[in-house]
Amino acid sequence: MKVLACDGIHEDGLTLFREAGWDVVVSDPIKDPAALTEALKGVDAVLVRSATKVPAEALAQAANLRVIGRAGAGVDTIDVDAATARGIAVMNAPDGNTLAAAEHAISLLFALARHIPRADAGMKAGEWPKNGLTGFELEGKKLGVIGLGRIGGTVARKAQGIGMEVAAHDPFLPASAAGKGSVPLKTLEELLAWADVVTLHIPRTKETTNLLSEASMRSMKKGAYLINAARGGLVDEAALLTLIEEGHIAGAALDTFVTEPLPADSPLRANPKLILTPHLGASTSEAQQAVSTILARQIIDFVATGAVAGCVNLPPLTAEAAREVGPWMPLMSALGRLAARLVPAPTRLEITYAGRTEALDTRPLSRLLVAALLGTASGRVTPVNALQEAAARGLTVSETLGGNGDGFDRLLKLRVIGEKRTREIEATLHRGPRVVRLDGVEIEFDPQAHVLLLRNEDRPGMIGAVGSTLGAAGVNIVNFALGAAGDGQARAAITVDRPVDDAQLAALRATPGILSLAQV
Repeated sequence: MKVLACDGIHEDGLTLFREAGWDVVVSDPIKDPAALTEALKGVDAVLVRSATKVPAEALAQAANLRVIGRAGAGVDTIDVDAATARGIAVMNAPDGNTLAAAEHAISLLFALARHIPRADAGMKAGEWPKNGLTGFELEGKKLGVIGLGRIGGTVARKAQGIGMEVAAHDPFLPASAAGKGSVPLKTLEELLAWADVVTLHIPRTKETTNLLSEASMRSMKKGAYLINAARGGLVDEAALLTLIEEGHIAGAALDTFVTEPLPADSPLRANPKLILTPHLGASTSEAQQAVSTILARQIIDFVATGAVAGCVNLPPLTAEAAREVGPWMPLMSALGRLAARLVPAPTRLEITYAGRTEALDTRPLSRLLVAALLGTASGRVTPVNALQEAAARGLTVSETLGGNGDGFDRLLKLRVIGEKRTREIEATLHRGPRVVRLDGVEIEFDPQAHVLLLRNEDRPGMIGAVGSTLGAAGVNIVNFALGAAGDGQARAAITVDRPVDDAQLAALRATPGILSLAQV
């Protein structure tokens, strides 16, 4: 495996990759999409912070890329939709920089309250700048937190610790959450009109871009302050400048910007009531060490065991759950390939997990099965984009849990429906992955092996005739399973030691009594 590490990823995380046997390539930030496209050739994973952006055009040629890791929380610099469409997992490490980002917001809060940057600049210029720098005390003031996730919740707790009154608005929390925590929830309009200081701690999405527009900022209390140490684009920067110049907003502190790095001629730089820092929220040695090691462990575990943590485009799967579903994964891949051979153009797939399935997280299993089913046709299909690909190809997928296991602890039942045929497969883990019924006929075989599936007349001599034909061709039979269908026909699953060529298959099909034959 090969990982490309951009943007100064901490060495501790890179050491974990090397110890796991990965080839690590270290790079400076790559800002040109064409250069990134070239750098991603032959790479299985790429690690970035905020400097290297990962657009769709760079992903289009990344044939080997399986994982994009963001050493931090925000993934707005990554085209997640394009990654998902190509079956690439996108992971972040939101917990690693929580404390650093929260403390930076609190630092900006103090800096605003006491005009610390302007006082420092004046002193270093030989001045004694007391006049005009009268600040305000934070105890008893009202802090409005927009976004009550990990970072916002930490900011709220620390602000309460210094005696501030705290309320929050969170567009991602249901209304039913109001009143259930130590921080009361308000609507955005209520919060803006109430707060002395507003601080942002939400991701940038289509819905949150310019959340603080000119209209919404005019609804803030006159003389209030604003902090954005979350993502650029949450605040209309031009409108913010206008409201500060008018005196409606007393001042603001920004750590993130629409365009980064901030252009040298940006009008934001000239306003003395603005405190600007160059996206330092996660820039502590502790945070960079934490996010790099968290991300490395997540990616290594994902590739090695299928465990999914910190993935923004896959359902989460803990290491414990991964151990539980791990033995089923080879079976799901094999069944997907088998189903594709039996029904080449399926329109509906019905998956039933029967027996004791209450504790089994079936989401990764169903995605893996669908990926194997579709991947045999064309295109790059992985569990990341399997359901999207199914919808795009007109395949309806349904999943049912519970029901009779027919004597098995856990039994997987598949019904694969096409325009011309419907096939049913039942399988379990019994001495390894096993198909135990095919189209209702009890017949057992390993779907990972080379298998010939026959439908033949149920009469004496058929086993001998098939065995003789294969023996004459030098093909060794490993296992011969036979089941009576009850309609004058029988089903056979013949496990052989190697693939059978077209001439040998033709000879088998010509054997009297053979009605159909498929090699899987």
